[in-house]
Amino acid sequence: MSSQRAGAIAVVMGRAGSKGVPGKNTATVAGKPCAAWTIEAAQNAASVERVLVSSDCPKLLALAEAMGAEPAPRRSEDATDSARVDVALLHALDDWATGIQDLDPVVLLYANVPVRPDGLIDRGMDLLVRTGCDSVQSYARVGKHHPWWQAKLGGDGRVTPWEGDVLNHGVYRRQDLPASYVPDGGVLALTRRTLAHPASEGPHGFLGNDHRGIETAEGEVVDIDSPIDLLVAEAKLRRVNAETQRGR
Repeated sequence: MSSQRAGAIAVVMGRAGSKGVPGKNTATVAGKPCAAWTIEAAQNAASVERVLVSSDCPKLLALAEAMGAEPAPRRSEDATDSARVDVALLHALDDWATGIQDLDPVVLLYANVPVRPDGLIDRGMDLLVRTGCDSVQSYARVGKHHPWWQAKLGGDGRVTPWEGDVLNHGVYRRQDLPASYVPDGGVLALTRRTLAHPASEGPHGFLGNDHRGIETAEGEVVDIDSPIDLLVAEAKLRRVNAETQRGR
């Protein structure tokens, strides 16, 4: 990648529509619009060269411009509930990132993730560049919602294992569960080539064949999908702000 772009193009993705939390990308979280936290994280990342904001929301596009990022108006067909994020991301790059090459690194960031640890974007980029893999995504370790503890609940209330024949796989202490991880939405780094030439036709084909992960600690990333997530993000960011003020 050294012969290509030195830094990544970060694309902050945020649709206007949301059924779970209407207007979540521009909702106020700890004194700022939710998306502002992600835009700032991208701007503060040492590995990021440009920041685009892809959206069909006029308020979010105006926020991007006010913060010094590049607004990238999204096509209507890429802003529906069923639109694929990889398609929207590729069009944002091709329409607004003039001169991007196949091997140039790209960072996908979601506007509805106001809480992510410092340095997370740079960690993802470092692994992408250092290994030459197809993509890098942040993952959080699963706790009490571990797949071994999932079950099926019948219409008559009968509980059966989600998989296998033994409820909870016979494990009743969280400490005894094998490590399991879930993507947390904190960062996704990849190259344009990987994005444009998916490894398969499925919705995750754009992650490529060599997909790698970096781990985040419990609660380090907050993805706004429900009203309770807004409250959690608000509390965490206000605590961070208070600690910052005390340290000055």
